[in-house]
Amino acid sequence: MAAKSAGRNLPMAIGVGLGLGALALVSLLTYRITFLVIIAAAVAVSVWELQGTLSRARGLKISWVPVGVGSVATMALAWPYGPAALGIGIAATTLACMVWRFRGGADGYLADLSASVFVTVYVGLFASFAALMLVPDDGAQRILTFLILVVANDVGGYAAGVLVGRHPMAPTISPKKSWEGFGGSVAACMLAGALCLWLMLGATWWQGLLVGVAIAVTATIGDLTESLIKRDLGVKDMGTLLPGHGGLMDRMDSLLPSAVVTWALLALVV
Repeated sequence: MAAKSAGRNLPMAIGVGLGLGALALVSLLTYRITFLVIIAAAVAVSVWELQGTLSRARGLKISWVPVGVGSVATMALAWPYGPAALGIGIAATTLACMVWRFRGGADGYLADLSASVFVTVYVGLFASFAALMLVPDDGAQRILTFLILVVANDVGGYAAGVLVGRHPMAPTISPKKSWEGFGGSVAACMLAGALCLWLMLGATWWQGLLVGVAIAVTATIGDLTESLIKRDLGVKDMGTLLPGHGGLMDRMDSLLPSAVVTWALLALVV
């Protein structure tokens, strides 16, 4: 949704994105539970990146061991036990963080604990909704729909923003985002939603249009939230793992909140 190029190595970024997409596609079309392993690995890496960034930028010491282990465990338990596992898992992880931080004493306890709980919810809980999408027999199709919609949001927004972007959407948060780019995101998501829900999930095309609009809005909110977090911390990227993208957490910004909304809407309409 940028009005002009974001200044990254675009060919490298496209190559990495295609590689990640191919990995996800192969796992979903072969043995879909392997996609759960991919999500778990992404969560663990994202937690590690966030703890490093928060430590360097603000001196916050999140309880990264219980956050990482608890988040992955919550996701794994969501497969056999469903939504109930999410509440229990996140509550247990929070309790573990409270105890883990005892050894650091009173100085900064509340700030460190608050950061740990935020990462637990933002990464662990939100990502667990992707695991919930895998559970039904058509779980692979649901995940593909989710991924296609998020990609459509990025591609449609980037293309429209570069070609016709003129009016800044949130100049104090992300100056390169434009309203024209957001319009491109909405249009691309509506088209992708109509096709995916009709062809893969047996829903009506107009339900797909509504899901597309919801994901365009949610993904944009996630992107803007991540931009605010990075501006607040004074960093450009959360890491350097993915050439052309930054850290893995930099690619999770629109995926995490969209997983929650996609799961809820597909559970309602499919």
